Amino acid sequence: MQGYNVLMIYNRNKDRLLMCKRLKDPYKGLNNLVGGKIEPGESGIDAAYRELFEETGIRREQIALRHLMDFKYYYQDCYVEVYAGKLRGEAEIAGDENELYWSGLEHDFFDMALFAGEGNIGHMIEQANMSGVLDD
Repeated sequence: MQGYNVLMIYNRNKDRLLMCKRLKDPYKGLNNLVGGKIEPGESGIDAAYRELFEETGIRREQIALRHLMDFKYYYQDCYVEVYAGKLRGEAEIAGDENELYWSGLEHDFFDMALFAGEGNIGHMIEQANMSGVLDD
């Protein structure tokens, strides 16, 4: 079963969420969170920090990621680990896989015409808020 991760990266004030505009399928043209594949033999948390650095340039020292939840897709033979974290300070973001930007939190993240993931982004944001995972 192939593993993937998705990363909810908030700025220090927790009023912006790091998003990307997908440049290729799946979800080409839609807004999404960053993330990627978990390599064979790699722990989920190590994969999360590796993907975060590869896709955004954010280093492990700049953020503490917390494992929030998982999704298991039996018919697609894969699972997704969801991590959330708040930056410790300012960070330069740079990546060439997708167009990166900081999004405000006022959007309807359940809107599947704008956001990838069949409403999962909205669900993950609600869970992060309810869990207090980003509280100091």
